[in-house]
Amino acid sequence: MNNASTYAGMLAAVQAFHDKHGLRERGGEDLPYRVALMAEELGEISACITKGRSREALAEECADLMILVIGTAIASGFDLESAFWDKMAVLDKRTARTVDGRIRVSEFDE
Repeated sequence: MNNASTYAGMLAAVQAFHDKHGLRERGGEDLPYRVALMAEELGEISACITKGRSREALAEECADLMILVIGTAIASGFDLESAFWDKMAVLDKRTARTVDGRIRVSEFDE
């Protein structure tokens, strides 16, 4: 497995992108701005699905969102990989329920 296929490789690639374009110095790591960019990407993902665009188009938009999420971890200074595994451990303990005909694995208020 090469480094490019690991989270460390993805993190390094996104960090290199931030460095190349001076995102920290030029407002690209401003968190409200990043939230707006992520919302824009979610809209593009939604458009892929609702307008029947190709699987490749959907994959590209999901990759854009993933890059933004990794970049937000960089901008905020937290370890996304650890946060991911910590959250998966929490989710793994939850019970699934069917709500309105669809599966949910959430923290339900009784």
